[in-house]
Amino acid sequence: MKRLLFAALAATCFLTGVHAQSNAPGPLITPSGELQFVRVDREFVGMLDTQSFDRFSASTLTHFDETSSSYQTVTRMLVQTDSGLALYDFRHRPPLVQRSEKRMTIKRVFWQDDEVVMQSSQGWLRFKGGVLTKLQSSKTTYH
Repeated sequence: MKRLLFAALAATCFLTGVHAQSNAPGPLITPSGELQFVRVDREFVGMLDTQSFDRFSASTLTHFDETSSSYQTVTRMLVQTDSGLALYDFRHRPPLVQRSEKRMTIKRVFWQDDEVVMQSSQGWLRFKGGVLTKLQSSKTTYH
């Protein structure tokens, strides 16, 4: 019985992580509308309800999503591109777009009230207000 409980717990933890990072182009439901990434030549175009809201050059698409408490809608998204990072906040209409031209590989993302904290190939970083800051040791706990 304990093995079955442990297996179910492990599967639940794994499935939760799968939704956090994705290569899916959409459609994804957001508070601002239905999001779809469309490939146009060598670029991706971010579309909300058939209206373009962002365009970036990238050969692949990787995004980290924050979902609402009911897991039905994507409220914020961190997109890792060949040319840097893009943070989308779909709680605003039109969505708030913040960019950083710093290229890196993201490993984990933690969502806070008005910032995103990430573990990357370059260490721990905070992205807040369009500014990317390398974090030093702190006593702050991120969830």
